[in-house]
Amino acid sequence: MTAVIKPNLQKKSGFKAILAGVTLALVSNLSFALTAEEQKGLDISKEAKLRDLGWVDSTSDMLMVLRNQQGQESIREIKMRNLEVKGDGDKSLTIFNKPRDVKGTAFLSFSHPVGADDQWLYLPSLKRVKRIASRNKSGPFMGSEFAFEDLSSFEVEKYTYKYLGDEVVHGLDSFMVEQYPVDENSGYTRRVVWIDKEEYRVQKIDFYDRKNSLLKTLTYVDYQRYLGKHWRADLMQMVNHQNGKSTELKWDNYAFKTGLEDGDFNRNSLKRVR
Repeated sequence: MTAVIKPNLQKKSGFKAILAGVTLALVSNLSFALTAEEQKGLDISKEAKLRDLGWVDSTSDMLMVLRNQQGQESIREIKMRNLEVKGDGDKSLTIFNKPRDVKGTAFLSFSHPVGADDQWLYLPSLKRVKRIASRNKSGPFMGSEFAFEDLSSFEVEKYTYKYLGDEVVHGLDSFMVEQYPVDENSGYTRRVVWIDKEEYRVQKIDFYDRKNSLLKTLTYVDYQRYLGKHWRADLMQMVNHQNGKSTELKWDNYAFKTGLEDGDFNRNSLKRVR
């Protein structure tokens, strides 16, 4: 398994970018120590990340459909904004517009390859911005079957890897890669990810809890291609095998390179974002 260096982090994004680069270099330089399966798992994951670089920024609309054990549904209308950050993880802003009881709720996430992600949640009922502590990121996001940590961008340095073999998923010949979170506060011992061989798109993820029992499965459905190379699924289905609940994310109205900037992802403006 890949050795990972965990330095003391400062909060300056520039320093985090340097650390990310150093860690990736160390991972590359230590590759001679990996088994063939570990090296292949790392290489597949690097290629999947590489193929989706260059989208700059995006906006989209999303419906979040929550289902309980009895199949009863509640639906939330959400606006998404995302920003690609060179040398660091992506930034995202999630804005709830409907129904009335969650209207105005906003979630801001700064992903990082090294160290804990920065995440904040604004709840209108409390009229304050709440920082999500690292130890709480395995908790459910807004009552859904997605955890806070599931909402971070995929960064190669967040995991160590092992190639498990090949399997057909959704009619596509796919790699199976086991991913082990580096973060000690992760709610997962491991994830098994299916990535199709043709376009290196994630088709399915199995999540295993801290007892190493299968917890959830996330399935990606109906991929569409944008700007000639960037694939996005129209539907993401998360099923919790332990409580019988599920959450669907239905995506629409994608737009890329819209001119979003770093200043559009500001924790101090969460109360006013629309």
